[in-house]
Amino acid sequence: MTVPLTRLREELAEHHRQLVASELVVWTAGNVSARVPGEELMLIKPSGLPYEELTPESMVLCDLYGEPVDGGLKPSSDVFAHAYVYRNMPQVNGVVHTHSTYATAWAARGEAIPCVLTAMADEFGGEIPIGPFALIGGDDIGRGIVETLSGHRSPAVLMRSHGVFTIGASAKAAVKAAVMCEDVARTVHITRQIGEPVKIAPADVDKLYDRYQNVYGQGADR
Repeated sequence: MTVPLTRLREELAEHHRQLVASELVVWTAGNVSARVPGEELMLIKPSGLPYEELTPESMVLCDLYGEPVDGGLKPSSDVFAHAYVYRNMPQVNGVVHTHSTYATAWAARGEAIPCVLTAMADEFGGEIPIGPFALIGGDDIGRGIVETLSGHRSPAVLMRSHGVFTIGASAKAAVKAAVMCEDVARTVHITRQIGEPVKIAPADVDKLYDRYQNVYGQGADR
């Protein structure tokens, strides 16, 4: 496990830098986690550590109940939410949480983002759903994520009055979904200042989603 874990630590540190570069997080808010391949373990950002101080070594190794297994730094306060997702969604290998401005504004309204852009149909397969309100610190947020996204094509959920959580087959895919979520949230918000956006017909959403997921790009890393 040593070599893959070392690589995963490096990748996770880079994913956190991407959140900053994409202006999805401020100060110490937000986090990325990754499932350790072949193990009942996960890596996650430490609690309260500024992004500029994050290193591969500072990522916290935890079991899938959110408990640290190697001492060192304390994990993110969202660790139990991430762990719940991994336990209940075996296809998920990466989870991201942000309070990105526009997407979180939709979460504060308790409103799903309607599918009115082809980019949304491509990436999310429909609307970006709203999840329930849940308190921080336990696995209630994780339960809300799983309940909302199970059977849904969207890799993103807007947790009511909180922020964005995204999932992916890898941590990189979850980061991409978080970036795209904020991008479309901003565009749809601006559109509503002009007038009511027009939803894309479900049949066309299906066609766009299928093309993007199965035809577009160079393979697995679309």
